[in-house]
Amino acid sequence: MNPARGLRTLPIYALLLLIALLTLGPFLWSLSTSLRGQGENIYALPAPLFPQHPTLGNFFRLTRELPSPGLWRFFGNSLGLAVLDTTLVLLFSTPMAYALARLRFPGRDLILTLVLVTLLVPGAVQIIPWFLTIQKLGLYNTYLGVALPGAVTAFSIFLLRQGFAAIPNELEEAGRIDGASEWQTFWRIMLPLARPVLATLVIFNFVASLNNFLWPLIVLEDRDLFTLPLGLSYLQSHFSFDQRLITAGAVLATVPSVVIYLLFQREFVRGLEGAVKG
Repeated sequence: MNPARGLRTLPIYALLLLIALLTLGPFLWSLSTSLRGQGENIYALPAPLFPQHPTLGNFFRLTRELPSPGLWRFFGNSLGLAVLDTTLVLLFSTPMAYALARLRFPGRDLILTLVLVTLLVPGAVQIIPWFLTIQKLGLYNTYLGVALPGAVTAFSIFLLRQGFAAIPNELEEAGRIDGASEWQTFWRIMLPLARPVLATLVIFNFVASLNNFLWPLIVLEDRDLFTLPLGLSYLQSHFSFDQRLITAGAVLATVPSVVIYLLFQREFVRGLEGAVKG
């Protein structure tokens, strides 16, 4: 690399490193706190980054301190709900996004505008209509009741629509010349080419579902159906709470997010590269 060019890019790398440290800071603090023993002061200033006597005892205590049905049941419930939520989003949002991106019909732009306008509606305003609808459908205290309101969102439709719109028309026309029907064009040509944006949506939606607390708290009543964030709330009361146990649970809850990112990392990076080039 040219030395002069290296000096010019040095401030940029320094800024990126600073942003990375600020972003990772809360997670590193949580990881460090979850590994500290009972004798260490977790509120000491300046806070030491590394625990003096690292231990996994907080994770083992977590399996004993959480009430029935226990840590692993809460953990499994979170994973199952995240899979259901992500599957519904892909199932319902993908066809609508494809239609808005590739099909020509009257009112298409108006429909897209109305979809985007819903992004301006605060989420808190939608909770009561969602709850009344879920009750009328008999889905209260079910996972389907938790996942159904998020199955079609303006964000997912817009993200997928942009991905489908970026695919060159020549590929679609080549398929039609070969006699492909509309369904074959969608399934065999468009969906494989849209893998980067689909992977991006899977990562975003999976992580959001795992971290969702308020809506499952409203819909779910049976403790056996509780997700991990709801289960961890039992560790905190008005009078006392153990910060080590809560951070240990929070660290454990991030494991599926890391795994799903690693699984879709290649497609996710390809999607970001395409967005930057676009």
